Amino acid sequence: MEAFGLRDDSVDQAAVAAQNSMQLIAFSIGEQTYGVEITTVREIRAWNGATPLPNTREFVRGVINLRGTIVPIFDLRARFGDGQTSPTKNHVVVVMSVGEKWVGMLVDAVSDILTVSRDDIHQVPEGNSIDTELLNGIVTHDNKMVGLIDLHAVVSGARAEA
Repeated sequence: MEAFGLRDDSVDQAAVAAQNSMQLIAFSIGEQTYGVEITTVREIRAWNGATPLPNTREFVRGVINLRGTIVPIFDLRARFGDGQTSPTKNHVVVVMSVGEKWVGMLVDAVSDILTVSRDDIHQVPEGNSIDTELLNGIVTHDNKMVGLIDLHAVVSGARAEA
């Protein structure tokens, strides 16, 4: 368009804004809202139980067979140190890819898809070592604080210490 003396700055600004934003799947655990990048989410499914495994931490509920793939299920409430979830039919498992592996996170409910600017992500305040260790940051969306989950940190340490 510049050949005709017109510049399309709005397209350039939109491209920069899109590059600087990310979409999150938001879910709740109690009153807290957490999110992960939407590109990591493979499936959202109802809680149907899991097969327990020996010598795992209390936050590993077991495994499920998802169309031939064995997927470990992590209880996110327990992983954050708030005790095990007593799942109901309303709880869901968010299946995500972490590197080459798939993992499921047991959460209370999936609440929303959010678009946030990377510039709006803040560091996790010191104070709660579990939150500091398991979150990449915090973002405010519609007057709600959303903790951004560090999936690699959440799934590390899944085996019990012998």
